[in-house]
Amino acid sequence: MTAVPTLDWPHVFEAGEETAPVFLMLHGTGGNEHDIVPLATALDPAAGVLAPRGAVSEQGMNRWFRRFSEGRFDVDDVVARAGDLAGFVEWARGHYGLGDRRIVAVGFSNGANIALAAALLHPDVVPQVIAFSGMYPLDDRAVTSDLSGSRLLVLGGDADVMAPLPSVIRLVRVLGERGADVRHVLRAGGHGIAEGDLAAAKEWLAA
Repeated sequence: MTAVPTLDWPHVFEAGEETAPVFLMLHGTGGNEHDIVPLATALDPAAGVLAPRGAVSEQGMNRWFRRFSEGRFDVDDVVARAGDLAGFVEWARGHYGLGDRRIVAVGFSNGANIALAAALLHPDVVPQVIAFSGMYPLDDRAVTSDLSGSRLLVLGGDADVMAPLPSVIRLVRVLGERGADVRHVLRAGGHGIAEGDLAAAKEWLAA
């Protein structure tokens, strides 16, 4: 993990109820730390919210890491930014007095990809993820982390051209091979968050 500007990193924090989880909310390309918050409320109104802003700008749009083109990620940047995010989470846990509260990363699209990268590379910091319309974020980079303590929910459409099914299948396979408890929910359709995805996420959170 690299040093990150903590208080200077734009983010939203809402404490929620002490017995509820804290959702690490990670927006998609072009989003921000504010417009992802309603998704947290839809999943659990009692939950805390920690929502940072992606630190990369692509033609004025906020993103979590650089890419060369659609679907072609700068994997070195993915790795570095995943480390930054893990460092931010560790800072926030101490700064906001979160103690041992459960933190669940919830990401959509590009936010799902950075959540998955952080979970693959820093499972001690990001052990639980709900990934809406995400894909495998590390290209041909080998994953050596022990994920036996990790739990992930991967949701998406079978016709999602922005998160192609072969990449999603690879993601689920790698997670399983490294020992993670992973559930894959596949629906008919493309990129986005469907009502069925929300229902599956609520069920997973309650399990």
